[in-house]
Amino acid sequence: GSFSTLNPVAAFRQGYTAVATETPSPARANHRRQASYRDPPPASPDAYNMFDPGNLPPRLSEYANMVYSACEDLGNFFGFQDSSVRNQAEHLLILLSNNRRYMSSHILAPSVQPPSPIHALHAKVFSNYMKWCRAMGVPPNFSKMNASISAPPAVASRVVDLVLFFCVWGEGSNLRHMPECLWFLYHKMMEEYTKSEGYTQTRSLYAGHYLDNVVTPIYEIVAKSMKSNKDHMDTLNYDDYNEFFWSRNCLGYRYSSSLVSDDVDIEGMGGLAGPLPGEELPSIAEGLVEAPKTFLEKRSWLRGMLALNRVLEWHIVTFYLLSVVAFARELVWGWVYSVEVASGVFWIFNILHLFWGLVEVWGSYPGIHLSGTAVCGSVFTLTARFLILVYQSLYLMWAFSPQKGGVYLGIEADSTFWWWQYVWISLLCMIPYAVESLIQLWPALSTKIYTSSSDYIQSFLNILYPLSRLYVGKEVHESFKHSAVYFFYWGTLIIWKLFFSYVFEVYSMVLPTLQLTDDFQNYPDQSFAKMGLLLFMRWLPQFIVYCIDMSIWYAAWQAFAGTSVGFSEHLGDIRSMSDIRENFGSAPENFCLKMLSPDAGSRRGSSASFLGSSGTNLANAEGQSLLGTDPHKLQSYVNRILDVRIQKWVMFSAAWNNIIDHFRDEDIVSNWEQENLKFSTFDGFSQAIYLPAFQTAGVIDNVLSELERPFEESSKTGTVTDEEFFKPIMQHVTMRTAVSEVWELGSYVFSQMLGPIHQNDVTVIMSTVLKWSENGTLSSHLRVPQMRKVMSQYVGMIELLEKGLSDRTPSSKPRSWSSKKKKVSEAPPSAGMRRAVSATSLASLEKKKPTTDDMESAETDLQIIDALRDQVRDKFRNLAYAFKGLLRETDIDPESRDVLDRITFLLSMENGFLWDDAYASDQLDAVTTNSIFRAVLKKSHGLVACHPDDVEPKSKEVRRRLTWFTNTLFMDMPFAPSIHDMFSWTTLTPYYSEDVTYTRGDLEKRTDTLGVSTLLYLQTLFRSDWNNFLERLGIEDEEKIWSKKYIDETRKWASMRAQTLSRTVHGMMYYEKALRLLADMERIDEDTTNDLMGEKFGYVVSCQVYGNMKRNQDKKADDIDHLMFTYPHLRVAYIDNIRLNRAGSSIYYSVLVKSSGKGNIEEVYRVRLPGNPVIGEGKPENQNHAMIFTRSEFLQTIDMNQEGYFEEALKMRNLLQEFAKREGPLPTTILGFREHIFTGSVSSLANYMALQEMSFVTLGQRVLTKPVHMRLHYGHPDLFDKLFAITRGGISKASKGINLSEDVFAGYNNVIRGGSVGFKEYIQVGKGRDVGMSQIYKFEAKLSQGAAEQSLSRDMYRMCQRLDFCRLLGFYFGGIGHYFSNVLTVLTVYVVVYLMVLLAIFDLEKIGDRMITPMGTIQMLLGGLGLLQTVPLFAALGVERGWVPSVQEIFQVFVTGGPLHFMFHIQTKAYFMSQTILAGGAKYRATGRGFVTQHTQFDEQYRFFASSHLYLGIELASGLVLMGVYTSAGQYFGRTWSLWLASLSFLASPFWFNPLTLDWDVVVTDYGAWLRWMHGRSGGPSKSWSMWWTEENSFYKTMPITSKLVFVIKAILYILMEEGIRRSDLFQADIVLNTPTISVGLILMLLVVLFVVSRIFTVTGHMMTYPIRRTIGILLFLLFITGVLIVFIEDSNWLRYTLAAYYGIGALCLLGLMAGIRLVKPIYMIHDYVCGHLLFIPLFILGALQLPRHIQSWLLYHNALSSNVVVSDILRYARKNQENMAGVQAADEDLVEQIAELKKIVQKQEMALQSAGLLGEQSPNAVANLVSSASEDYVDPTPQTQQPAQRTLSMSGMDVWGDMALGDVAPSVGNEQFRPQTSQPPPPPQAPPSSGVFSFAQPEQPPPR
Repeated sequence: GSFSTLNPVAAFRQGYTAVATETPSPARANHRRQASYRDPPPASPDAYNMFDPGNLPPRLSEYANMVYSACEDLGNFFGFQDSSVRNQAEHLLILLSNNRRYMSSHILAPSVQPPSPIHALHAKVFSNYMKWCRAMGVPPNFSKMNASISAPPAVASRVVDLVLFFCVWGEGSNLRHMPECLWFLYHKMMEEYTKSEGYTQTRSLYAGHYLDNVVTPIYEIVAKSMKSNKDHMDTLNYDDYNEFFWSRNCLGYRYSSSLVSDDVDIEGMGGLAGPLPGEELPSIAEGLVEAPKTFLEKRSWLRGMLALNRVLEWHIVTFYLLSVVAFARELVWGWVYSVEVASGVFWIFNILHLFWGLVEVWGSYPGIHLSGTAVCGSVFTLTARFLILVYQSLYLMWAFSPQKGGVYLGIEADSTFWWWQYVWISLLCMIPYAVESLIQLWPALSTKIYTSSSDYIQSFLNILYPLSRLYVGKEVHESFKHSAVYFFYWGTLIIWKLFFSYVFEVYSMVLPTLQLTDDFQNYPDQSFAKMGLLLFMRWLPQFIVYCIDMSIWYAAWQAFAGTSVGFSEHLGDIRSMSDIRENFGSAPENFCLKMLSPDAGSRRGSSASFLGSSGTNLANAEGQSLLGTDPHKLQSYVNRILDVRIQKWVMFSAAWNNIIDHFRDEDIVSNWEQENLKFSTFDGFSQAIYLPAFQTAGVIDNVLSELERPFEESSKTGTVTDEEFFKPIMQHVTMRTAVSEVWELGSYVFSQMLGPIHQNDVTVIMSTVLKWSENGTLSSHLRVPQMRKVMSQYVGMIELLEKGLSDRTPSSKPRSWSSKKKKVSEAPPSAGMRRAVSATSLASLEKKKPTTDDMESAETDLQIIDALRDQVRDKFRNLAYAFKGLLRETDIDPESRDVLDRITFLLSMENGFLWDDAYASDQLDAVTTNSIFRAVLKKSHGLVACHPDDVEPKSKEVRRRLTWFTNTLFMDMPFAPSIHDMFSWTTLTPYYSEDVTYTRGDLEKRTDTLGVSTLLYLQTLFRSDWNNFLERLGIEDEEKIWSKKYIDETRKWASMRAQTLSRTVHGMMYYEKALRLLADMERIDEDTTNDLMGEKFGYVVSCQVYGNMKRNQDKKADDIDHLMFTYPHLRVAYIDNIRLNRAGSSIYYSVLVKSSGKGNIEEVYRVRLPGNPVIGEGKPENQNHAMIFTRSEFLQTIDMNQEGYFEEALKMRNLLQEFAKREGPLPTTILGFREHIFTGSVSSLANYMALQEMSFVTLGQRVLTKPVHMRLHYGHPDLFDKLFAITRGGISKASKGINLSEDVFAGYNNVIRGGSVGFKEYIQVGKGRDVGMSQIYKFEAKLSQGAAEQSLSRDMYRMCQRLDFCRLLGFYFGGIGHYFSNVLTVLTVYVVVYLMVLLAIFDLEKIGDRMITPMGTIQMLLGGLGLLQTVPLFAALGVERGWVPSVQEIFQVFVTGGPLHFMFHIQTKAYFMSQTILAGGAKYRATGRGFVTQHTQFDEQYRFFASSHLYLGIELASGLVLMGVYTSAGQYFGRTWSLWLASLSFLASPFWFNPLTLDWDVVVTDYGAWLRWMHGRSGGPSKSWSMWWTEENSFYKTMPITSKLVFVIKAILYILMEEGIRRSDLFQADIVLNTPTISVGLILMLLVVLFVVSRIFTVTGHMMTYPIRRTIGILLFLLFITGVLIVFIEDSNWLRYTLAAYYGIGALCLLGLMAGIRLVKPIYMIHDYVCGHLLFIPLFILGALQLPRHIQSWLLYHNALSSNVVVSDILRYARKNQENMAGVQAADEDLVEQIAELKKIVQKQEMALQSAGLLGEQSPNAVANLVSSASEDYVDPTPQTQQPAQRTLSMSGMDVWGDMALGDVAPSVGNEQFRPQTSQPPPPPQAPPSSGVFSFAQPEQPPPR
């Protein structure tokens, strides 16, 4: 049984076996029997994950024996599962291999290098364990030695430590959320292991023993608590259990629940034959059963206030001090008295501290076990402060009382004595504040104090600062440099806030206050209580606004800071294609410097291999310019090229071309655009690469313009040198390049086209001109300013050839005698072109005379008709004449004369190109078949014949991505290390059961009455992408998209434009492609690259229910399999459960699968779990189970609604280097980066969400990172330092409810455990957002509920207590304070409305008989709150898009109703946050990922929004109306406009942002549906008002008494309103003078009788026949209405009583609801009837007017329309075609008629809008653009061009803007005339529409998700 006989590699291939002992003990045999049923399904014996253990790459094999031996040993000793150990062995090997980088001297200096990678990893993994041991006061347990490992002891023992930790962690399951629990297990297990270490024979436990006896007992206790339905206070969550291990008591337990001696044979262990250490102790499971709750998450606003107490305290104290200043100024107090009044601040500080102390007591009672010192400390501080408070109160009462006596408290002294007593006692209790303030100025000091080892300091902290006893929160500080920056930021902000608040909020209240108190003093009838109440009512709104307004100023400061940081980081430097052109010359330099490692390209020869050419002309690449000749000679503009070294250009061109190819694969560019965007290379040409056409197009025109300019100097000197003449061109890199490209490619075109007969002449002419240019005499030989004539002929010829050759069919046999000669080589005349040929070479052109046969055949061939040949000859002839015209001094200069003669000779050779028809035709045939010539021609065409606009990509998305990528090359990013030395990372995506890839059924399914299928919707929205797709696959008949050959591509195309898993996976796997490209550039061979891929990057998708999908044969499982086959590097982790018996008990496994590479899926690891791992929040549990399968040092979390881009993936290596930089005192442990919202183009709402994301996520996080230094983790796509995270609780928290916003808690946890967070903006991923009103509502609700739960959590409380004040402000205003501010904003609106109404009703608006001063400042502030929130958005857009587009965008937001939307969601957030804090009920809300474009019915809207918005909107509106009725102060609108705006936004938003709401037919339908719902009795909440109401108000039952008090206050308000209205003189009638004709009493009795009869009738009505029932019903209704009307007419007082009753009954109903009385339900039903009708009245009026619906649709879908997407009439019509026109020719007339009809509708609507002044003059053209004909004889005269600037605005059929997504009809057969023809892409200047019935142009932005 010795280890020498073991082969660890072999063991790992099969899963190790237990080491045999002499005879198995009965106990263990029994154990094995019990365990046998749990044996996992057999996995393939050869399956491995990244690396085959038997064939490891060299970088891993170095450590393999050590790791495998330790695994074997520990696996047997503790009974770990085979699969888990294999998994962790590979994990550890990859980590160790990655840590080799620290051994390189260029990464770490030799002086600080660790002894080995093992030391480096060990230090990092065990850093938290070392802290834990210090906190527990025990020495750490590490392995001492291991005889079985042949390695140095220091290394071997560390490997054992690492293996043990990773095995414990790997099988920890849900215990991974409890990091200190894992350290406890490790500590105890290592303690046990070290006792037996060094003995030859150790114990051997069955695989699974550790799980069964250690993990499962703990898991069961945690699961039982987590599954209970009680609220947070009454259950223990992960954090409570984990904090059990923060006290030393945990060390008094053993780790295993079974006594190990039962399961082990001890042999040869000498003196250790007794019980092992800890066996007599109770098991940890027993300890956890008794574990106390360590933090009470009480549901109350006090919990959040306690966490943020310093923020609230600051507001209270400063408000008081500002008030003192205001009164002192108004009343002209002396400074002594002012100071005495201001000293009241001591009293405020003290009473607040007492209050917080009492709230702390409330927060820890009952249930929190406090230590003796904590209790003593609390009692001491509370008592001392209370005594001081008593003294302070007595002093202040005495000091400000009217009569001051000399004797006080039995002491006779003057006031000065008492003042100084008061001051020193007050200062005594201010000492803690003073100390804290000092520490704030130098935050690092707090960390020093908290981590101090001095007993005195710790004792002091224990008593006065209870938080210091916690294990976490010790290191939370920034460097002094950072602190200074954010102190300045907050200092300026606070000064401005105090100044503004003083002027507008505080000082304005001084006069009314003085007037009220003055009246109280001077008039005897005034009561103190009334004055106090009035003062309170008037000051309250001012104070609430004082608490909110800082968030407004924070938004403004955020905009300033964000803009300056953005500019300093070079964001937005490149915004357009012209910007790219300007900066393209320096892009390669930056690309190579930043994104390639220093040794890129230096291995294995030069970069020539990139070009696929032989490389001979590039052998000397280093010193060459792009043209390839010695640069010292090339002084002219002709052949001097970019002065950057060629290699950089070659590298950059390879990356650039790859990016463009990926654009083509994604179908966002066409073939034509792809060619124009890519660099060109031609084998054997002198230049390595040729610039893309988009870069050089139009440049030659600029060159010609430069040459034509008048040259001033020539007049002075008489002559001008080439250097001066060509100076502007020489200095412009692109001009220089373009000229050289035209020269070389033109030379090649001429030589190939003119053929061998003219070869010498062409060579000599070219060489001569080249010589002139080299000698600097070009301008003296040629009339250069007249060059344009030559160029225009050349351009004409190139265009002619480009167009003609593509249609030319070469002749099958040669036409002329020359064909019998040897075929001319296709290679370019690279040597001949440069060679100077002597002038006598004309003689060499004399050829052998042709024979008579040849002459005859030539004669007959002269009859050949070849139009192209004749046209080309004409063009060439004109070109030659134009060139002759350029030559000057032909009489004097022999060289010029020679050139002239040769051109003349070339034009007149009768056997040459211009006169020999057969020869010329043959030459054109030859170049037609010459692929290089065609490529050169295409390139030349782009170079000289295209305008820049023609060659730019049309797609907005392509322009965005290219400008962003180019821009980031100029931003500050770390340089890339080599691939061997780069950091490694794994991407993890949690997935449940969303769409993977759309099936044909999904794409053809119709989603509403309009019958729009998802595919047609996508084709409409992405018209040009669809055409590119058809072009790429060569599909001419659209019906073939569902054929077997193309169906997968079609599904993929659609899925890539929705929020699907395949889109995410496709984007994330670009990381691998990017790494491979970079490895290729760095000359790494393929085998090494493959090894490095497994080591540096991994992608795990955690498909929680994949196992169930497989069992249920769900198509999604097949799609996931397909993804694994497509991307072999992809891994899928899932939770498998196998049922054991009928009772339903199951075993759960974490399983990892991958593609085997042979067409099937194979299982790699199967790790048994202690039970169902999802016992907390689903998403973090799903992530947690898959964590064990991740490799590498960093982890990227990506959501299922995100996508990646290839060009961004290239920068990932740089981003990871940010972790190596340490900017502050703490390590960077989370790194965030940008997201681009790709769903912004669907509608106004989707656009608002995209803009909101931009201002909060992008700008907000930029500022939170720098200068505020308070960014946390806000979800995906952040990168985590994985080793930091897994040793401290994981990447998200999972306790049910409290961790609803699971991601945010990773940020909290990170901060209080000593990490820091970064945010970088040079890299981005795509993200989909919610696009419909109800989706956004759910999303906002989820976030608000998450924020409410955060405010109750321990994480937020502890972090807020530990941050310095400025960072606390940053956290508050940049995070959760946003939600508190929303609650306060709505509260302010509510308070102000009721305050104004009550003052008006009770006639208290004026003070005494003074003039009324309206409270206008609050209006301005409430209005400002909305307006100033747009400042960050303006700044964010301005930096990246420019200020003018930013203004346009914001104007568009305002016009389309943006302020309504944003105010609406202020209430959404306020409502859900309040409801969650008061009543709970937070749950994860799955928001939609689909396309929401259909109309939502009124009843559904009502159900959604009634409780949160509509009731409040109506309540505010009725209050404002009453105020208007009662007020006697003027300026009604000035005082109420912002309040009306709030009310309107709550009431109108749901309907304004709902398509078709204002269509008359829709309104009528909605009204009917709503009435049916109101009457419904069954069918669930969606069918019955009654059931909905019960469900909606169910939370009142569970609400605690304290929460109900809030509603009691509301009821008191209603009663006040009722009393005020009843007592007022509104509608007062004098009954004495005007006696009623009919007694009101009688009528009232009649009404009561009618009510009773109607109730009886309701019960018995079903027994009567229909006519009788109907008649009686109508009669009762009419009598009731008549009675009510008579009462109101006879005695108008009853109108007032009714109004008062509305509020009175409201108060009673609210109290009844609290008490659970069912009688209130019918009254609420009447209320809902009234509310519903109040909402319907304006809808009916607007529907009847017709025009508003067009305006609504136009504004609502402004985004979609601006992208030329035309909506429902077109879609409806397209569907009709698909159904009805299948190959039926006879339907043509019908078609023409329908189109004409459709045009009329469109024109009518356009005219309606035009007459209303809503559309510009281009509308009629838009009509033409919308509808293009299907039939030949019905053609629209207006051509449609795809100009991005032109907006096709059409109202066609916005009235049926339905689900927009057409029908399950497959496109019908034979529908020829409707098919887009994509066989040949036309040149882009006039991209004509397809000949389909309707053409949709490219949308400017991607689709919705």
